[in-house]
Amino acid sequence: MTMKALQEHTPADLQTTGPNPAPASVDLVPVLVGQVYEEAPPVVRGRLIEHLLKPLSVLSLVAVANGAFARITLGNATPGLHVSAEDAQRIASADVIALVNHVQQVSVQVVDGLSQIISSSPVLAGSTATAMLLTLLAKRAIQHAPITGNDFDPTT
Repeated sequence: MTMKALQEHTPADLQTTGPNPAPASVDLVPVLVGQVYEEAPPVVRGRLIEHLLKPLSVLSLVAVANGAFARITLGNATPGLHVSAEDAQRIASADVIALVNHVQQVSVQVVDGLSQIISSSPVLAGSTATAMLLTLLAKRAIQHAPITGNDFDPTT
């Protein structure tokens, strides 16, 4: 992916320009996932989509990428979520970028979990986008302390 393509998918207020560039790592993750998706074989594409769809409701699926993921999920005759290689081929990388942007709002942990799927594919091992994405996900995982106990309970 060229720098121009990265800038098209990165909000202007987070693009790295000037003497004190703002950190763009959070917004680069969806773009890099889109790039990795483009480079991935159809089977891995399906696994990436399946993983990203886990935390989303049907309403969310309809709202993202003009319902492209809802059509896959609702049209799936098998129990459980399975994205076929043919379905994965029909999904554009721009749709995956939109999906990752949405999933990050619902569950950052799901996006962070992509590293296991990506690193298990030998086809993606030599990809620059894969290396960059795995580095960003690892950095982000270190920065986020794990939730222990019931951190959301005000009585404890």
